[in-house]
Amino acid sequence: MIIPIRKATDCSSSQISGNTEIMEIVDSSPLDKMFNAQKAAFMANPMPSAKERISHLKTLENGLMKYRKKLTNALDDDFGCRSEDESLLAEIIPAVENIRYIRKHVKKWMKPSPRKVGMLFQPAKAMVIYQPLGVVGIITPWNYPLYLSVGPLAGILGAGNRSMIRMSKNTPATADVLKNMFQEFFDEDHVTVMTGDEGSGSAFSGKPWDHLVFTGSTEVGRLIMRAASSNLTPVTLELGGKTPAIINDKFPMKEAVLPIAFGKIFNMGQTCVAPDHVLCPRLRINEFVEHFKKSVKKMFPTMLNNPQYTSIINSQEYERLQEMVADARSKGAEIISVNPAGENFENTRKMPVTLILNTTDEMKVMQEEIFGPLLPILPCDSLHEAVNFVNNRPRPLALYYFDYNQENIDYVLTHTHSGGVLINDTLAHVPQDDLPFGGIGESGMGQYHGHEGFLAFSKAKGVMMKSRINSGKLVYPPYGNIVHRLAYKLFLK
Repeated sequence: MIIPIRKATDCSSSQISGNTEIMEIVDSSPLDKMFNAQKAAFMANPMPSAKERISHLKTLENGLMKYRKKLTNALDDDFGCRSEDESLLAEIIPAVENIRYIRKHVKKWMKPSPRKVGMLFQPAKAMVIYQPLGVVGIITPWNYPLYLSVGPLAGILGAGNRSMIRMSKNTPATADVLKNMFQEFFDEDHVTVMTGDEGSGSAFSGKPWDHLVFTGSTEVGRLIMRAASSNLTPVTLELGGKTPAIINDKFPMKEAVLPIAFGKIFNMGQTCVAPDHVLCPRLRINEFVEHFKKSVKKMFPTMLNNPQYTSIINSQEYERLQEMVADARSKGAEIISVNPAGENFENTRKMPVTLILNTTDEMKVMQEEIFGPLLPILPCDSLHEAVNFVNNRPRPLALYYFDYNQENIDYVLTHTHSGGVLINDTLAHVPQDDLPFGGIGESGMGQYHGHEGFLAFSKAKGVMMKSRINSGKLVYPPYGNIVHRLAYKLFLK
């Protein structure tokens, strides 16, 4: 097969090619074969109708509903213990609701948007049409492998595109179930899943996608962006970071602690928007600790053999978290293990939630995204001090603020930058279908969900139409006639 194609390089290449040339495509791997098949299929149907898109979204929903038990079982297998309730609440229900929301609104979103034409260019009309991009790649992380593949996919399908999904090697069981689901419900030239060694990360990110979505660490995000730049591929990067939770001095501590504890324990803190650290009024830290212990005990009186208490994904992540605790302890931090039943977690990948007090900037827990059940508690003397602390660090994916005073809330909203903000709760802003989700700075770029997702995966093409009467001819050279003089007088007065 011979078609125009932009040259691609992988992550390790130092060359950047912006050339377009006619070259023969050799289907040398499953990745190449599927990519080329999707490109050809898109060219055969570059503008699916609203009816087609709604049908595709309904098919996706049907697949999830049929496979939901297999998916929750697979997630449990991959984590060693993944709460079925957490899988339903964090992955399947938000994915299904997102699909239904897009299905309900996509016909309206697809309509051309009329725009105004300047008086100088009348008579004419202008509009913006929303055109599918083509073939969109998705690189999925291990922490929410279902929601972070199907979530962007719903927006991609709603915008009329085709997609290939690269699953994490850390969740092989979930990847296999998703692959089987898509093989049953979709043609491979429409949606396909790459698992295991199929399409390595560097090869996948180096393809000339029409758009690439990546969720993962900031460090890897830089590599993805570098690989994508060789093809000038636009990217959406959702990268996480160190999400702060700020508690106002006058806020009821019990009401702040419970959602913070939930946000930290949910999926064992392996969430890009989990509270990473708490900025707590200095004189109320002991109060925070006591309420935190009570909140954890209420939710998880036992942990070790509790199927609702999720494990750390693998031994490598477990050891990383243990090293963080050891590093903090060796540098003078106070370590408080919240273990209501006093259980022994040796030889498991479960670990108790751990509060860390008296931290310093030299500790790993204050330098790296924690991504686990460790929670530094930092003393703070004023809201102004808390805001300065946030602003002096990389911009986070989320920010949580606990206060009922609207003036203070407005101050935080207007004086900090983050991907999103949630007032008086944690995590709940992510599955809101009518809110955009995405980072800023080191926490990412671009956004999707809802209408913003449709726009992200569409080309907003400006179109202007002239009628049989074309007034533009009146300003053609030679210049200096009465029309030019009149125009200058009218528009430059």
